[in-house]
Order: sequence, then C-alpha cells, then structure tokens
Amino acid sequence: MTDPRRALPSVEQVLVGLGAIDLPQALLTEIARRTIDDARTSIEEGCAISRSEVIEIARVSATSTARELLGPMINATGVLLHTNLGRAPLGERALAAVTGSASYANLEYKLETGKRGSRHDHAGHLLAMAVGAEAAIVVNNNAAAVMLVLGALARDSEVVVSRGELVEIGGGFRVPDVLRESGAKLIEVGTTNRTRAADFLGAKSPATAMFLRVHASNYRMIGFTEQPAITELAETGIDVVVDAGSGLLDSTTPWLDAPPSWLSDEPGIRQCLTDGAALVTFSGDKLLGGPQAGVIAGRRDLVEACARHPLARALRADKLTLSALQSVALSYLRGSVVEDIPFWQMASAPLSELRNRAEAITARVPSAKVIDSHAAAGGGSLPGLTIPSIAVALATDNVDAALAQLRERRIVAIARDHALVADLRSVNGQCDAALADALVALTTSR
Repeated sequence: MTDPRRALPSVEQVLVGLGAIDLPQALLTEIARRTIDDARTSIEEGCAISRSEVIEIARVSATSTARELLGPMINATGVLLHTNLGRAPLGERALAAVTGSASYANLEYKLETGKRGSRHDHAGHLLAMAVGAEAAIVVNNNAAAVMLVLGALARDSEVVVSRGELVEIGGGFRVPDVLRESGAKLIEVGTTNRTRAADFLGAKSPATAMFLRVHASNYRMIGFTEQPAITELAETGIDVVVDAGSGLLDSTTPWLDAPPSWLSDEPGIRQCLTDGAALVTFSGDKLLGGPQAGVIAGRRDLVEACARHPLARALRADKLTLSALQSVALSYLRGSVVEDIPFWQMASAPLSELRNRAEAITARVPSAKVIDSHAAAGGGSLPGLTIPSIAVALATDNVDAALAQLRERRIVAIARDHALVADLRSVNGQCDAALADALVALTTSR
C-alpha cells in the first residue's frame, strides 16, 4: 500500500496556494511547514486528509495571521478607553506630532546651544505647567511611575498605605508587590473600609519615607467608608505621594461647560498638588487622552531625584510617545481639549448628535433600531459610572455569529438582550459609513 503521507503537498506547492496573501515569504513558509507537519500527524493518527484540504487549512491560517497583525479597529462597544483596543485614540494634532518626530528629532538636543539636552524638557515641562507642578517627567506607564518613585525615594525605608488602598489593577499589578520589588517596606494602617489621618500619624517613624495614597480607579467602595484628605496627611510633615491613576488633570474640567456627573469623585491632578501632595503619578492614556505613558509631577527636588535614578533610563518613554504627549499637553494649555483630543470629543458629544448619527445608520439598515444606551470610560477609570449614550441595535438569531462577522471587518460591538448593539459614543463619526456597510452586509447574508 502507498503511504498516504507521500500524497501530502510540498512546501512549495502550499506556497503557491498562499501567493495572494500579503505576508513575508518567511512567515508564509513557516505556516506551510506547520500545516504539513500537522497533516502528517493527523494521518499517523488514522485521519485522512487530502492535498487540497492541506492547502486550504494553510490558506485559512495565513489569512487569520494577517488579520491578527496590529492594525486599526472600529470600537462600537461603548467603552471609550478600551484596554484591549489600545485605550485612548490619538487626535490629528498628536498624530501629526508623532509623524513629524518619526525621523530625527531634538529629543535630547538643545537647538540654542548645540549641546545635549534632556528628553524631560518637552512633554514633562508642559505637563507640569498644565497641573501647576514645579516639575514633571514622563515614563512608559503609570505602573512604572509608581515603581520609580518608590525605588528612588523609599528604598530600604517605610511607606505607609491604607489597607483600603492596597489595590490590584489589570494584569495582576498589586500595590504590595510593587512596594516589595522597589525595595520599600510596606506599613499597612487602618481597616479595609475606614482609615483616618491618625492611623497614618501613628505609624510615623524615623524610617518613614512617605505616606502613599492610591486612588481606587478600577473599583468603588461605598457605604461606611473613610479615607483621610491629602491636606490632613500633608500637615504631618511627611511627603505625601498620590497615585491618581486615571490622569484627570483638573477636576473642574475647564475645557467643558461644567464637570459631568460621571466624573464624580475622580481626583484632579491639579487639586491633589494644591492640597499638598509632594508628588502625583498618573497615566497618559486614560482620562488625559494621550498615548500610553506614566507621569510623575510635583516638587522639583523629588522629580529630579526620580530622573537621576538608574531605573529612570529603563523606564523612560521614547520620542514618539513624548511627541504625542507634548501635543496633548499643548492642547490643555491652549484650551483646545475637546477639539483636539478624541476621548473628550466622544465623552462630551451631546445625545442629540449621537441620535442623529444612529438614525442615519438605521435609514440604511431598516431592520436595525435606535436605542438608548450607556457608555463607560473604561481603562480602569470611573468604575461603576456610566455616560448616557445612543446605540444601534440589530436583532439576530445568532448574536455570536453576527459579532464574528463584524470582527472580520475589524469592528467590535457587543451583545445585549439577544441583539447586536453598536454604541456610537465610542465610534468616530467618520467610521459611521463603514459600520453601516457592515450592518447591511449582516442583514443581506441571513
């Protein structure tokens, strides 16, 4: 009998079938070889597989590989800072800044003197101005900012933290673990739900480096709760460091007509510093509306100590991040936040505007309807708080299949009440036509 494995196609024959797929030859070859190896194993286990089936399996695998490459998406989930979709989208000004710095840039070069400068002189300086701090530096994310502050200022010393703020954020990032890795010694005070300034003061010792406040940005504790005000802790003479997390520069939101209700209890960086915080750390890619980054802002001597620490080089941001963040900082300083920053454009869009867009989409998809919805900030920000929104809903017998079809077009929506729901608050208006096309395709493929 002829060994059925001899009938398997060669790598070259499989590659001919993959010729139309735009991937590097080396990657296509790896897919072809893997597919042939899997087919050989299947035959050895008693499963028949034809030459054409092997080529088709390789084609599906290569197509899937190409689709999974990092690329643009349409976010119709209603989660504005969707972590899995890259959090805050960048606006045209920020994108232009990134493009302009993609070649050579004066990252660490003084044009006036022709000598070496500091990468902290750009975005860091502007962000410090935006929040009223003496100085600021930028690192690659807020976790890095917290790690650097602790490593530079509290190594082999004590850091006092409320038990109610020993939080864990996404990816298993826990405050106690960060303290341990930084070389600082954790001193827990208070109870899970109630901690007072007296608890912090009672833990004060000659080894105390700082009092650390950690904003619970990814969950809410309600009921019988208490945490000391920053002003109370600042009066003790110990430096207060606030991990504000989400990056709301000013809780009064001067770029809006009034602070929206969904920002309830979110601390502003400016207010934390005004209340006496020595340093505040926060994210660049959450409520700030910029690229992934972490910022350390506050007293100049402490910021400079962080910048001099060996960890600063390992955690520093690159020129593209700094260019985008510089653009974002300029938008806050010039007062053009809503015009320039997509997060705030989406978050502040009036319901009437969203409804008009939804009606235009449903005019093309008669089986869809306009519904009231609730969006969320996302990205570990504003837990439990929602933003009123408008969505397009399409009833379907198989919601999962419909969502999968949208994903093939790089659109992510959600399932709700046995219907596919596309929340428009997280959709750029320029993408409405593509979303409508996808919904039309869904209705015609039934």
